[in-house]
Amino acid sequence: MACPLQFTRACNMAPPQKDTNPIIRPDIDWIPSYKVFKKRVQRLAAQNLNRPTTLPAGWPAKITSERVWSGSDFKSEDDYVVKLSQEDILEIESALEFFKTLDLGPDDVSKSNFPLPNLGPKLEEVSDIIHNGRGFVVLRGLNPDKYSSTDNILLYLGVTSYIAETRGMQDFDGRMILHIQAVRKESDVTQHGSMPNSPYVNRAQPFHTDLCDVLSLYALGVAKYGGESYLASSATIYNEIARMRPDVIHVLAQDDWPFDEFYKNQYHTRPLLYNFSSSSSVDGRKEHHGPGFQFSRRPLTGAHFSPHHPLVPAMSEVQAEALDMVYFLAKEHALEIQLQKGDMQIFNNFAMLHARSSFVDEGEHHKRHMLRLWLRNEQKMWRSDSEGLDKVGREVYEWDKEEWRREVGTKWDIEQSPPELRVDFKRASCA
Repeated sequence: MACPLQFTRACNMAPPQKDTNPIIRPDIDWIPSYKVFKKRVQRLAAQNLNRPTTLPAGWPAKITSERVWSGSDFKSEDDYVVKLSQEDILEIESALEFFKTLDLGPDDVSKSNFPLPNLGPKLEEVSDIIHNGRGFVVLRGLNPDKYSSTDNILLYLGVTSYIAETRGMQDFDGRMILHIQAVRKESDVTQHGSMPNSPYVNRAQPFHTDLCDVLSLYALGVAKYGGESYLASSATIYNEIARMRPDVIHVLAQDDWPFDEFYKNQYHTRPLLYNFSSSSSVDGRKEHHGPGFQFSRRPLTGAHFSPHHPLVPAMSEVQAEALDMVYFLAKEHALEIQLQKGDMQIFNNFAMLHARSSFVDEGEHHKRHMLRLWLRNEQKMWRSDSEGLDKVGREVYEWDKEEWRREVGTKWDIEQSPPELRVDFKRASCA
């Protein structure tokens, strides 16, 4: 089977080593150490490397749009929470009951069969905020305890269809929705490359992006302690790096970052930073959204629960500096969001990085349980000049055009996702 995650280059197979010397990797962790990062910055500065002093051609000196923000800019939750009225909720419930009379399944939910005549226009405005504004919204007001597991999924699909109607396949076993919850203990993860990864245990997750356009989380339950969500503007991170260290923009935009596929000894290379435009045009001209990130740290750094294959190439010290610079700027400018039961957090995956704190569940009523969707709005989607990134989009959202994917088909886990996912195709992971 062809590599499912090809980017700017084909999947590579690490060649067998002719000697016994191990590959030397930078001292960098999945969740990084600020002390180690600062030492690396100082060490590289002392080497007087021949670094560029200007930005790469075609990259902006500064992004100026609503998606440039810092967490301190938000004075209260009212700045980003959209509260559903009782009338909105009744309309959602009416649409749900109508859909259930049609004898259709989750694959079939759409705006056309989930009618929201009054709430729908408000959700279209939310879609504009996500694609062309600050990049994220929290919808609040639903009580998931009122509905069955199936009904929660159906109403979730119905509401989000007004924001981004196309849904993506999230793994190569065909799952269209994932249950993000602690289904295993950290101590259970002992085998190289074994699942579950971070979505299925209660550990913290560092700043990253998923393999989608728009990411949505529906909180069926929240933890007793922890589990806070963090969002950071990619535009703010870019502006800071472009101002202070233009050479790092060169590093982030180069296509030689080695991503371990955690599948035998395969890897691929691609950039971390891309330039985006809109799919629609104004007066025949494309709107340029500008730079945004698409990467996850685990394939780059490895992790204690998912170590690198020993033959997969290592990133350079310069790349390690750039990767941790992005992380610590994200941490500095992040907005902390404490999701409540029933919240739907929806955000532009290209416009920001996200992270999560560790959490502690307690009893049946304090268990963190998120339903995750990968979404796309065909009219408002962001486009890049990268054929590799476009290929990932086709694999996620146009999966039905590939024969082997059609044979896999779609899967809708109603109660929870199995703790051992992606058995055949472990490469499909953003964790």
